[in-house]
Amino acid sequence: MSGLGEALQVLVSGAATGSVYALVAIGLVLLYRTTRILNFAHGDVGVLGTFLAYVGFTSLGLPFGIAFALALAAAAAIGALIYLVVVRQAKTTSDLGLIILTLGLALALGGFDALVFGTDNKVVPTLAPDTIARFAGASFSVASLVTASLGVVLMLALWALLTYTRLGVAMRAVAQRADVAEAMGLPVRTVLMATWAAAAVLATAAALLFAPTTLLNPTMMLDPLSKGFVAAVIGGMNSLPGAVLGGYVLGVLELVVGVYVSLEFKASFAFLVVILVLLVRPHGLLGRPDVKRV
Repeated sequence: MSGLGEALQVLVSGAATGSVYALVAIGLVLLYRTTRILNFAHGDVGVLGTFLAYVGFTSLGLPFGIAFALALAAAAAIGALIYLVVVRQAKTTSDLGLIILTLGLALALGGFDALVFGTDNKVVPTLAPDTIARFAGASFSVASLVTASLGVVLMLALWALLTYTRLGVAMRAVAQRADVAEAMGLPVRTVLMATWAAAAVLATAAALLFAPTTLLNPTMMLDPLSKGFVAAVIGGMNSLPGAVLGGYVLGVLELVVGVYVSLEFKASFAFLVVILVLLVRPHGLLGRPDVKRV
């Protein structure tokens, strides 16, 4: 394989993994920007949505594409329900209390998945045939190309939502100053519910794209969630473009390290990158220092 072909293969494969990391990171950053909550249940929400898709195409006989779309719709409802029933009713507003709340929610969702769907590993099909395409001397998995492309489409859809819709403008306003947005008459609670719904959709999309590369079980998203947090920190916890950049940078660098350095080092490499970024640029590559308002 030529040097160009090898480089293209690494970039495409890294972009497929990076799409999953980026989708997870965007959901985390979207919630953190708006609510200041680090949602450790983010991955478990995605797993629940993936189990619903699995039931759709196995028990109900739905095509996987339709099951995928219905799972995203169900995830939006689950995210909104979490806000209404759990987050909004929470008596604590401290950062530590809210983190513990999401950790408890993660354990509850994991237990629910194990109870209802079982703990045995399940095979999830790919959205496209897992065939090989060749270009410029490189071999690409069609499934990886579809994963990377669909990840980009979902990110562009979120950008369009935030940029061109009234709800998106309201979400950005609440992220800037919730108190000012409420004083201007914006429906802050509705916006927060929509934000949780959007984050749940992103988590489920990431899980559905990741599931075919592994096996579906209640703990499937532990590694992508940790890598999503890493990507968010690399890009900046208050920057959505930074979350995208962090996800793709991490996906490509991990593959390079796994291929050219060591597979054993690949597992811990992401956290070494976080340490380096925090030492050099504590607020991330595209993030901004937080300004405390009084």
